Amino acid sequence: MANHKSALKRHKQSLQRAGRNRAARTRVKNAIKQVRAAIQNNEQGQASEALSSAASVLAKAAGKGAMHWKKAARKISRLAHAVNGISAQ
Repeated sequence: MANHKSALKRHKQSLQRAGRNRAARTRVKNAIKQVRAAIQNNEQGQASEALSSAASVLAKAAGKGAMHWKKAARKISRLAHAVNGISAQ
């Protein structure tokens, strides 16, 4: 454990940030699960609604630094491709 006052503060800050990032990642996972569930049930309308909310959640997580912006963009793209594939079936 840290002995200096500044090191103690940094440790406390890192714990706060880790908690914030964990919450953001959990929100991302839940949003993606909703989209995938709608895709699994072949519900085009519900899937597109879930996709738009998931894209928002992913963009916010990337903007806050909880995940890399390219990873968020890749996930949005792949989800959109899957949602658009429902109508083709």
